[in-house]
Amino acid sequence: MKSIVLTGILLLFSLVVSGQGPTEINDANAAAMLRGSHLFSLQWISWDYYGKAAVKRKAGVYSISGEQRGRGESTDFVTIEGTIKSIDTKEFVFDGTIVTQVSHINGGQPCTRQGEFTFKITGTRKYWRLMQMDNPCDPVTDYVDIYFR
Repeated sequence: MKSIVLTGILLLFSLVVSGQGPTEINDANAAAMLRGSHLFSLQWISWDYYGKAAVKRKAGVYSISGEQRGRGESTDFVTIEGTIKSIDTKEFVFDGTIVTQVSHINGGQPCTRQGEFTFKITGTRKYWRLMQMDNPCDPVTDYVDIYFR
């Protein structure tokens, strides 16, 4: 009994320290579909050679980490890192950092977005797409996609 209470206290403490409560699950099937490994892409890099993103659950909090890198000598990339605040049937809310670097955008320099973002499935698409598509560093539209099977 003492170990159960201690485990609960440690879990609560870790959630308070991280600033993130448990991920709000509004659709258990959607949460199951989101958890695991996924293909990940930014259209400027490639829709033929994908990166990878992984969604994990620890202590009731879902987190995501991933990257796609350009091939060969390319320095282009996109990364994603953070926690998932809520999961609904066709969308999830992410809180964290997305960094893009594309040779012909923003002078080839990294563009960092931090904060809360929504990824959504629309129509019959087989991916969640970042809804805040306007690149904050250059007047272009970024399609950041996380694919499911």
